[in-house]
Amino acid sequence: MKLADSLARLQTETAFEVLARAAELQRQGKDIINLGIGQPDFKTPEHVVEAAVKALRDGHHGYTPANGILELREAVVADIAARRGAEVSPENVVIMPGGKPTMFFSIMMFGAPGVEIMYPDPGFPIYRSMIEYTGAKPVPIVLREENGFAFSAEELLANITDKTRLIIVNSPGNPTGGATPRAEVEKLIAGLADWPDVAVMSDEIYSRMLYGGAKHVSFLEYPEIRDRLILLDGWSKTYAMTGWRLGYSIWPDALVEKATRLCINSHSCVNAPTQFAGIAALTGPQDAVYEMMVAFDERRQTIVAALNALPGFTCLDPAGAFYAFPNISGTGESAKSLQKRFLEEAGVATVAGPSFGVHADDYIRFSYANSVENIVEAISRIKAIL
Repeated sequence: MKLADSLARLQTETAFEVLARAAELQRQGKDIINLGIGQPDFKTPEHVVEAAVKALRDGHHGYTPANGILELREAVVADIAARRGAEVSPENVVIMPGGKPTMFFSIMMFGAPGVEIMYPDPGFPIYRSMIEYTGAKPVPIVLREENGFAFSAEELLANITDKTRLIIVNSPGNPTGGATPRAEVEKLIAGLADWPDVAVMSDEIYSRMLYGGAKHVSFLEYPEIRDRLILLDGWSKTYAMTGWRLGYSIWPDALVEKATRLCINSHSCVNAPTQFAGIAALTGPQDAVYEMMVAFDERRQTIVAALNALPGFTCLDPAGAFYAFPNISGTGESAKSLQKRFLEEAGVATVAGPSFGVHADDYIRFSYANSVENIVEAISRIKAIL
C-alpha cells in the first residue's frame, strides 16, 4: 500500500509507550511504581459519576449538537466568568473529546508547507508532531530552567517572522510544571500588536493546578487578542476524568464555525452522558478538587526534596501541574539511559526529557500523581542504583 507521506512525520507520546512497557513488566511479576503517566490517581468525584449514570437512565443515548449541549456550554461560560473574570458566549464554546482535538484542529487550520508554528520546548510532544504532520516548520519557544521554565516574551517575539501563523503556549506546563508570570504574558500581548495576523492557542488544561497561592494568568483576560485566541481547557486533570475524554475550547468568531465543521467531519459529537457529567463537575461541589490539590502539594514537596538529595540531580520547585522535571546532567548519563535503567532495574517508570523536545536532553519527567509512600519508595530505589 502507498500511504500519504505526511504519516511518516507523525510522532507519538512516549508516556504511553512507557506505560505499555511498565504494564508488560507487571505481567511478568515485577513490582512497578509508575511516575511516568500524566493522570491523577484519584477517582472521579462520585456526584460526577452519578450524573452520567442518571443521564443514561434518563435516555440520553443519542447524538448531541456537534459543538456540545447548550447546558454544558453555558456551564463552561459561567465557570470562565467566575474563575477567569472573562465574558464568553456559549456560541464560541466547542465541547471536545479531550484536549488533543483542540490542538489537532488549531494546528490543522494554520499548518501548511512554508508556514511556521511556534510551540513550547520542552513541551507536550503532540504540538510538534502535529506541526510536522501538516508540513509546517516547528519553531521552538525555548523554556529555560533559569526562567523557571516560563517563556521569555522578548525571545519569543524576536523569533516571529512573516511566516509565523500560530503561537502555542502552555501554562502551567507539561512536562516542566513551570508557570509563566503575568509580566511576561503582558509583554507578549503588547508585542503581538505588531503581528496582527498571528493567532495564539493557549493550552490551559492545568489552570487550576497551581501552588503556594499562585493565580492562573489566562489569555482570555486580554480582549486585544480575543479575535485570534483559541483556548484549550477541560475536565481531565482537574476532576480526575482522563478516561472520560471530555474537554472544551473557546474559539474566536472567525474560527468557531470551522472548528464545529471539523467536529462533524471527525467525531460527530462528544459522548452524551459524559457531557452531563461535565455539567455536574463544573456546577457541583468542588471539595474533591481542593482535596486533590492538597495531596498534590504534599507530594510535590516530598518529591522535590527527594530528587534534590539524589547524586547528580537538581530539581526546581514546580509552580503548577503535577510534574517534577529535574536536571540530571550531573549524573554523567543520558536521560534516555536513565529512563531505561529506572524502569528495568529499579521498577520505576519515568519519561526522559528528549520525549518532550530538542531542548530537554538533560532532564527527566517525574509525575507525582502517585502516593507519598510510592514516591518515597521510588526515589529510594533510584538512589540505590545510581
